[in-house]
Amino acid sequence: MASIKTNERMSGDPSYTVVWRAGGSRTGRWCRETFDDEKLAERFRDLVNGHGQQWPPGWVKGEGFVESGESPALEAEKFPAYAHAYVELLTDISEHTRTNYTRFIDNHMVPWFGELSASDRGERLTRDHVSQWILDLQNGRPGPLHPQGTERRKYAAKTIANLHGLLYGILQSAVDADPALRDSNPCAHTKLPKGNDTEDDEVFLEPEEYAVLRAHVRADAVDIIDALVSTGLRWGEVTALQPRDFTFASKRPTLRVQRAWKRRGEGGTFLGAPKTKKSRRTLVLTPEQVELFQRICRGKKPTDLVFTAPEGGAWHSGVFHAHRWKPALDGANAAGLTKRPRVHDLRHTHASWLIAGKVPLPVIQARLGHESITTTVDRYGHLLESSDDEVVAAVKWAMSAAIPQSLAKAA
Repeated sequence: MASIKTNERMSGDPSYTVVWRAGGSRTGRWCRETFDDEKLAERFRDLVNGHGQQWPPGWVKGEGFVESGESPALEAEKFPAYAHAYVELLTDISEHTRTNYTRFIDNHMVPWFGELSASDRGERLTRDHVSQWILDLQNGRPGPLHPQGTERRKYAAKTIANLHGLLYGILQSAVDADPALRDSNPCAHTKLPKGNDTEDDEVFLEPEEYAVLRAHVRADAVDIIDALVSTGLRWGEVTALQPRDFTFASKRPTLRVQRAWKRRGEGGTFLGAPKTKKSRRTLVLTPEQVELFQRICRGKKPTDLVFTAPEGGAWHSGVFHAHRWKPALDGANAAGLTKRPRVHDLRHTHASWLIAGKVPLPVIQARLGHESITTTVDRYGHLLESSDDEVVAAVKWAMSAAIPQSLAKAA
């Protein structure tokens, strides 16, 4: 929020300086305007606060409101104002995601594009600006509008790709506007940095490796990690399970994923719909899983949580990681486990076991709740090498039937 600092001039008279950070973010550049009259300073401070910690439209530093010919429409097309308006009008995201998008804009875009226009009018945001922005993110360099001395860390290729995707959406909305504000999207042909191909983001455990890890998990957390690795559910899905989600009295016992923990924009969590439409799915259960879930559900009401923390209530991911998962990893590593998986890697491990069992990728896609088969192929396709022998055998069988043996020998 803008504030007023009182200073004393050389003459002994007071002056009043309104100071604020552009956009209201902690990393925004410092802005200031000085007045001789305290009342005028207060009025200007209120204007800055009313315009989202930006200079009031039509105000020229040191001069006040002047007839510059720049309309409110042009001010609305400045990147900070346009980007924030874009995020506020998105209808297919949660409030938590909306809060994150706003933070990404303030911290990772405005310091580069804060004085540029999202439209083709004024000083427009160009492909060169986007390229320089990506290079700065990749190399840990501050933007032109960062305060002097700001230090930045280098961003991974995946993080840069995510930020670029948000910027692309913002500028594409200007292209698609009616009437169009831009002729083209400067993000359209950006070549993004590639990740480190020598390391996999995911960790896959062999059954024997999982057994080593499991042996070091505290007794009150064994059931939940068994459920995670045997179903492939996400943490927010498995901790939201309720007895009513299971069908045990059936020839084919099943588990129905119907809800997941979601984050509120202002903080905290609530039970809501799963991540995507295809995340709402039904999983068949093995006899061992039926035994596990029946035991845990025994004595619970239909809407109780299946998995609860020792003190009651839902498990908190941070608490689970600090007091159950990390100690188990430390013990397993000391016992010879060479990998250090995340809790989410139990989901990847489940997928790798299905692939090793020759389960088709479309079936794995449905079981994991991926919206697109492309996601499944991109993430787990490299594990299909274990099927090479079956591919060779199938092709050999087909070709031997299609080509007469006499011709094959002659060749």
